Amino acid sequence: MGIREEHRARMLRDIQSAALDLVEQQGLDATTIGDIAARVGVSERTVFRYYASKEHALMPGQQGLIDALVGHESAHTSAAGILEDLLAVVRELFSHEVEQRDFRRISRLLVHEPEMVRVVARQERSMVEALSRELVRRDALGALQGLVVAEVVTATWRIAWQSFAQEEFDGKDSDPLALFDETVRELAGLFPGA
Repeated sequence: MGIREEHRARMLRDIQSAALDLVEQQGLDATTIGDIAARVGVSERTVFRYYASKEHALMPGQQGLIDALVGHESAHTSAAGILEDLLAVVRELFSHEVEQRDFRRISRLLVHEPEMVRVVARQERSMVEALSRELVRRDALGALQGLVVAEVVTATWRIAWQSFAQEEFDGKDSDPLALFDETVRELAGLFPGA
């Protein structure tokens, strides 16, 4: 990694860490981009160079997930096969998220900070719209099937993360990937012939 890439990676981490610190201390509504910039010691413009909003700074992995899902081309032609492929992409990214140092902090905020649920819902809506639109654009699925697949993929991500966050909140020792796999198994059980 070159000097420029190291600087970018460090700045991304510093901004996310400052955003998390501030939201944990004063709540999402009270936290501003100006607060985040001041905590890091940079200008607001610098924060916006890396993140589109304070919500994006809190959970930058969401855009990466959207990009990965939209960019994934399945070799399958059936809705079930495409869904299976997309869930594998989600699992891989979920696995990467779990390894990040701020995963547990974000999970706690999802339980403790009511506004975070609305933030996640907006991001999920963007994911459903982008993924379903791309599936239809590629002629991989019809409009209704594309929407259903996109909704199921998004719901699986959310359910696994929320289950982990709740278990953490309840003081249970939880394995996020095991919860993700369990969510996928439960989903498959709902549609045994699919």
